[in-house]
This record gives sequence, structure tokens and C-alpha cells, in this order.
Amino acid sequence: EVQLVESGGGLVQPGGSLRLSCVASGFTFSNSHKLWARQAPGRGVEWVSTIYGNGRTDYADSVNGRFNISSDRVKNTVYLQMNRLKPEETAVYCCQSGPWRGQGPQVTVSS
Repeated sequence: EVQLVESGGGLVQPGGSLRLSCVASGFTFSNSHKLWARQAPGRGVEWVSTIYGNGRTDYADSVNGRFNISSDRVKNTVYLQMNRLKPEETAVYCCQSGPWRGQGPQVTVSS
């Protein structure tokens, strides 16, 4: 069974940092595109970042310079380091690869 399981969400103050992890089981991440997306309450899904099979990365303008996506082939895991978080970035964050998508941890940015 293919699964993507995220972790690392929680409550953080504005300006703080969190690192999300997404572990894949049942298939190998290594050569696939992997992305993070988020959905805030009452809003649609917003793409955040992608890391391609060749290691190239892309970021939404709103997070560029603050977020960093990376992957570990040995651990079959993709990460999203989020820095200088803003309250409006409160959302459920999900990782996705091909047709598979995780449930996503809640990230709440609030004082």
C-alpha cells in the first residue's frame, strides 16, 4: 500500500520556524517530483513548493526566500523548512507525489 505520512506541524508564533517531513512507503520517491501544497480554512489549495527528480526546486512567490524544500533519498523523505512564518500561512500542509497525497499536518501561526 502506498502512503505519504507527514509530520512536524503544530503551533508556532509569527516569525517562527517549523520543519515538515513527509515519508513515503510503498514506493520510491527518488526520481519523482514531490511537492508541498497548503489549504487555509475557507480557501482553495495553494501550491507551495516542488522538488524535481533532478533536484531542481521551485517556490511560490509568497514563500520564496523563507521556505526550503529538500529530500533524502535514503530515508525516502521530503522536507519543508519554513522560516519567518506569518499568521496568514495557517493551513493544512500536504505533500504529494504523482497520484498520491498525504493527509497533512495542521500548521497554526499565532501569538
